[in-house]
Amino acid sequence: MKRFNKDIKIGLTKNEVKYQIDNGNVNKDTTIPTKSVSTIILSNIFTLFNMLNLSLGIIVFLTGSYKNLLFLGTVITNTIISIVQELRAKKEVDTLSLMCEPKVTVVRDSKESEIGINNIVLDDIIKYKLGNQIVVDSIILDGLVEVNESFITGESDPITKKKGDTILSGSFVISGNCYAKVEHIKEDNYSSKISKEAKYIKKVNSVLLDSLNTIIKILSWVIIPLGVLLFINQYFTLKSSLDMAIINTVAALIAMIPEGLVLLTSTVLAVSVIRLSKQKVLVKQLYCIETLARVDTICFDKTGTLTKGEMEVKEVITINKDYDIKEIMNNICGNLEDDNATMIALKKYFKSNNYKKVDEIIPFSSDKKYSGIKLNNKTYILGAPEFVTKEKVNLEKYDDYRVLMLVEKADNDKIIGLILLEDKLRDEASKTIQYFTKEGVNIKIISGDNPRTIRRIVKRLGLDFDKYVDASKLTDEELRKCVLDTTIFGRVTPFQKRIIIKELKRLGHTVSMVGDGVNDVLALKESDCSIALACGSSAAYNVSDLVLLNSDFTSIPSIVEEGRKTINNIEKSASLFIVKTGYAIMLTLIFMIIPYNYPFIPVQLTLTNVLTIGIPSFILALEPNKKKVTGNFLTNVFKKAIPTSFVIVICILIITFLQFSFIEKSTLSLITVALVGFIHIYRVCYPPKKYHLFMISILLTLFIIGITLFKKLFSVTTINILMLLTIVLLIGVAIIILKAIDIYKTKIR
Repeated sequence: MKRFNKDIKIGLTKNEVKYQIDNGNVNKDTTIPTKSVSTIILSNIFTLFNMLNLSLGIIVFLTGSYKNLLFLGTVITNTIISIVQELRAKKEVDTLSLMCEPKVTVVRDSKESEIGINNIVLDDIIKYKLGNQIVVDSIILDGLVEVNESFITGESDPITKKKGDTILSGSFVISGNCYAKVEHIKEDNYSSKISKEAKYIKKVNSVLLDSLNTIIKILSWVIIPLGVLLFINQYFTLKSSLDMAIINTVAALIAMIPEGLVLLTSTVLAVSVIRLSKQKVLVKQLYCIETLARVDTICFDKTGTLTKGEMEVKEVITINKDYDIKEIMNNICGNLEDDNATMIALKKYFKSNNYKKVDEIIPFSSDKKYSGIKLNNKTYILGAPEFVTKEKVNLEKYDDYRVLMLVEKADNDKIIGLILLEDKLRDEASKTIQYFTKEGVNIKIISGDNPRTIRRIVKRLGLDFDKYVDASKLTDEELRKCVLDTTIFGRVTPFQKRIIIKELKRLGHTVSMVGDGVNDVLALKESDCSIALACGSSAAYNVSDLVLLNSDFTSIPSIVEEGRKTINNIEKSASLFIVKTGYAIMLTLIFMIIPYNYPFIPVQLTLTNVLTIGIPSFILALEPNKKKVTGNFLTNVFKKAIPTSFVIVICILIITFLQFSFIEKSTLSLITVALVGFIHIYRVCYPPKKYHLFMISILLTLFIIGITLFKKLFSVTTINILMLLTIVLLIGVAIIILKAIDIYKTKIR
């Protein structure tokens, strides 16, 4: 394979790039933002519940009772809807991901240009700077950088890389600039070789996901043994025919399976992703929408988040008149290649014309918090006052500004002067923080700047946050002790930011981090829900769960409200599924003991599943809901569902012991389950809106049509006067019991 050794000022030529592409030496991003189409289809088809339903369908098919296979129609419909919605969400996410695909600066034909990471070819010359993520293994040809390799090696300390050193894909630049030649592409990259298990992958903090997994786990252990015991009772004890025993058992098992619940959840989250994409919010992790809605503490970086990330020099103050501060700053700005907001403002002010070539450059580091030059055997350092000199200087009158101090480093530091800069505020930041404050969410402002400066900025936003600390003066243990009581953290290193997030989580808080810089990356990765601004560094973008593509803070409340709607609505919808699972398990346990046939057959449950669970759960899951999320998800679901399940069981037992034929008992049981199901829908919607009542009316009408016009299909008989009176009495009993339960719950609160 032909390799090219190119000068950093020339780079590859057009023909050399074409040669590499023709020979397949072009990069490919091995990290996929979403699941593949085939994965989405297969993961929705081959679920535990689908496979269980399919197995039950095969068993019913062998009995020859084909109408009882109708329940598979619901399973297929649910699966198709889930696949379609997830594919739609994938399309939206992939489109947004392509729009904001990380770009790199390459040198080709003596010109610097930006290209996508999938257009990089072997031997390309890439220019890396502060905040860039290393996208391909490269060898430094010129320059000096500090890189963080924590995401690929687990080592969090910065590593200095110079000419001749290899910088690994997956690391990111925390200071300095360099030109590097591409050494590996595609699967040959170091980060691609590491197995997924070996990478630091943040555990998804999702109550929804954990709750669904709990339900699935419990049912997977319970459902088969109960089915076997019920079949033994029906076939061997009651001497039912083999076909009838199978059909009764299958009916019980179908009722236990909340087959649409998992699919409904993924569908609703997919719809949320689509909605948020319209607001230019890229959702990189599906369940983070829910997590953000549960957040009780949100941490904001200052620079680039509360402020625009743009600065301007307000004043230059000369302290030592033996020095020409403008000449020194001209040399610093001319030689330093950093392009952060501070340096851009300095270069704009000092112009950087006719500067002298220096002996050595001291690049900026987020840990050291200074940069500088060595010229004519003198070292000039520019940075935060407390980091560039041990001499104490009273700076209180400059609290409104970000203060940089210029010092000549010698046996006795010589303070040359001060440069006062001011951040430009984001107009929407105040509104967003006030929203969270009103919602009872704790606010933390975390920044590398002077805490007094941060406090002034916060006050400029119209916010009254007074409790602040200077983290540079605290040990890690002291920092941990003050995380709860402090609002503003100044002079915070990237590692201290992570300590703050970790400690908040250890204390039981659900934490979100909003940032845009390379110094926020460790905290973003550690948080339960990380939010990055697209205008920030590629490193911050790559590790975050959510990306605000238009860098608009006003999108965050929308995401919270979308999450609330998702959780609260799925909670209501889930209760419909658990009602069925609850009464099915209780009835199965009872009919394993009593000498009566199970009252349902599969085709009857298909009718109630569609009309009292399937359709209403989907409608309820997508309706507006801004209610604050409270309580435990599973507990809330069971509190709503179990009383209804209990009432249904009581009604079915009453029917079982009455003197009716089996088909009359089966008809009465079906009608009772449906009517109590409609009552449950009314209860979870209470107080109901007009469209709720309209929905229930339509579903009730469809049920009546089903049991009157399709009696043979659903194996029901004509209702006589005695049966009608029984239904009225049973529904009356159900309403009284449910009302009594509500009164009792109100009293014990």
